[in-house]
Amino acid sequence: MIRPLTVKRSEVIIGSGVGEDCGAVQTETGQVLVMSTDPITGTAIDIGHLAVDITANDLASAGAEPVGILLTVLLPPETTEAELKSIMTEVNASCERLDVSVIGGHTEVTDAVIRPVLSVTGVGKVKRDALITTSGAKPGMDLIATKWIGLEGTSIIAAEKKDELLQKFPADFVERAIGFNSMLSVVQDGLIAAGAGAAAMHDVTEGGIFGALWEMGAASDVGLSVDIEKIPIKQESVEICDYFDIDPYCLISSGSMLIAAWNGLRVVDALENAGIHAAVIGRTDDSKQRVVHYDGQTRYLEPPEADEFHKVLG
Repeated sequence: MIRPLTVKRSEVIIGSGVGEDCGAVQTETGQVLVMSTDPITGTAIDIGHLAVDITANDLASAGAEPVGILLTVLLPPETTEAELKSIMTEVNASCERLDVSVIGGHTEVTDAVIRPVLSVTGVGKVKRDALITTSGAKPGMDLIATKWIGLEGTSIIAAEKKDELLQKFPADFVERAIGFNSMLSVVQDGLIAAGAGAAAMHDVTEGGIFGALWEMGAASDVGLSVDIEKIPIKQESVEICDYFDIDPYCLISSGSMLIAAWNGLRVVDALENAGIHAAVIGRTDDSKQRVVHYDGQTRYLEPPEADEFHKVLG
């Protein structure tokens, strides 16, 4: 049995918990330092961009402005200098786009990995009264999803399985799917939603939107009811998931933010005014049941398991 963590200093105002994307430490100046850590292990394609975006997304889910990252790079022995340079060029490009500094890290060549692995720790900042958690949802709030679910998983699968998909779909279809990797940042989504009244936010990653809904419900101790037809999804995601017989609603979905707010339409309007697609997909309640409605049926959500993209990429 795993022993529970027992040490929590008074400065730590958000610690580890189900569904929480970040930890947070109160400073003496009233600012809060928000921290998050994530590895990128599922693919080596665009790994530098993914590493920065996924970590910055977690910080944004707390309403925090990303400031810097610490980057651990583990490379298999056959890695060339050109491959390392390519990864770091991607990291730098994403950092420039988000105005984030690389403030430290470690690079190592090791036979403990069979492909490049990047582990990133991000640091952000936010005022204490503007800090947002996954656990901030209350019964009676609207639930909002930004952009489209499945963007990350679709992009990774399309890039890794490009040759196979080209036997089934037109080239422009496959390229559009691969191009979803340009929409994976939710930093702007989070900052805009925070300013428009978001009470809880959660970056939609492993386990997809169904996993994120369950985690927000569990973290906030609320029930929720969602209409699957209102969840925004790209046709490319639908067709690629159908081809590989996987569930797009349980597919890794960086690029989409799940938000709870008293006035969902106000949040949607703020996002749409900034050019970010968003939709109200359901509401929270006091039932403690987390359900999705579709075709006259009801699906009761469960804790997320292994992400669907593993069924395709192994």
